[in-house]
Amino acid sequence: MITVRVPAKVNVQLGVGGLRADGFHDLANVFFAVALGDEVTATAGTPGDGVTLSCSGPDAAVVPLDGSNLAARAARLLAARHGLADPDVHLHIAKAIPVAGGMAGGSADGAAALVACDALWGLDTPADTLLELAAELGSDVPFALVGGVALGRGRGEILDPLPATGTFHWVFAVADGGLSTPAVFRECDRLREEAGTGARDTDVPTPDADPALLAALAEGDAVALAGALTNDLQQAALSLRPSLAATLRAGTEAGAIGALVSGSGPTCAFLTKDADAAAAVAEALRASGTCRTAHATYGPVPGAAVLGG
Repeated sequence: MITVRVPAKVNVQLGVGGLRADGFHDLANVFFAVALGDEVTATAGTPGDGVTLSCSGPDAAVVPLDGSNLAARAARLLAARHGLADPDVHLHIAKAIPVAGGMAGGSADGAAALVACDALWGLDTPADTLLELAAELGSDVPFALVGGVALGRGRGEILDPLPATGTFHWVFAVADGGLSTPAVFRECDRLREEAGTGARDTDVPTPDADPALLAALAEGDAVALAGALTNDLQQAALSLRPSLAATLRAGTEAGAIGALVSGSGPTCAFLTKDADAAAAVAEALRASGTCRTAHATYGPVPGAAVLGG
């Protein structure tokens, strides 16, 4: 039995370029790993059963337990890379990251399954190969492997670690229901066309990391980071889910120094000055009626790591 803990992410900057011919967008995606996370436990399965899944946690009922789950896909992909046919393994996901919440929960589980199965099967897969497999699974999966803070380019899968000093304190307000990431990107494109700027990669400049944001991370300056938070998908997420504006307002009025929609949403992220402020903001958000629940946490933290076996 191998258990791997894997962090959620918040995008402290999500710069979105224009729509490419392949249907993707170039990104300048500054990932930040937080202590709110899932645990994936891999155990040897019953011979002939293949990859099986179970899940526990608040959102367990909406987690797919079939072959579409990224954790199951990760196990099969790793086995295929090593020439292992039809692996028999059971994966249990202890879910704390919101489902379809813009915090890369599914991607995190895929990364955790790679690490857990690699350890369970004694494969000792090189880190570069695991990152390559992670990128095949999805744009956010490689970051879940490495954690910390990193700049993602391309679709987000090309990672460069970034320096960050100290600990930053966050609150995440979880909405009822999820938002489809592809739908939010389509809405971003639609809004750009509607505004007359165009949505293709020939219309929108390739984004780059904000130097002020990078300096704030390196210096451990929460106030400066709060002022530099940006998400080019936020307008699209608010267009599809207007109620998020009330959530952002409630967290700010409760004392958060920075607020934004996390990734494609609908989870909203709030940066606070310290742990006490995070606890107060989380309590206020839970009482506000603008979200299902709220979690205070911190970061940056490492990526997927084995807890025990």
